Amino acid sequence: MKFWLFSLMLLSQFANAKVQYLSDTGFILENRVQVSTSADKSWQLMVEDVGNWWPQDHTWWGQASNLSIEAKAGGCFCEISGDKQAMHMQVVFVEPGKLLRMTGGLGPLQGMGLYGALDWQFNTNDKGTEIILSYKVHGTSAKGFAELAPIVDHVQSLQLGGLADYLNSGHK
Repeated sequence: MKFWLFSLMLLSQFANAKVQYLSDTGFILENRVQVSTSADKSWQLMVEDVGNWWPQDHTWWGQASNLSIEAKAGGCFCEISGDKQAMHMQVVFVEPGKLLRMTGGLGPLQGMGLYGALDWQFNTNDKGTEIILSYKVHGTSAKGFAELAPIVDHVQSLQLGGLADYLNSGHK
């Protein structure tokens, strides 16, 4: 188990990821990527094409095509597979091309009673757009967060990496 955790932490470092803060009541993660697309196009494809870049194995029912992001205050980051439905997060702040904020607990964090704010920030630069994904998670865990935070950080780097690969593959 410890080797697996160590491997995840190493992988996260290569994805420009970082556990910024860790305490008994939560953690803060940050992942960054550079893409060649404009901030507006990056935003549009992140929201409208989530099923094309989100990792399939990080969905409840194994189909990223079942995911949708309703980019409006009160909107849903949802997964619907027939009668099975999950609200992964709720959209609480929208500034197209700049920032999308969602709140809730992604994946198993939801069932653990953990809550967080997930920010997708888009910063224009001379190479295109830097996308910063940060997740501020709080709550109570009997086991603490020292083992959980690096695992969540790794999954976040996979999600952001999937978006970067999608954007850099010619979706201009």
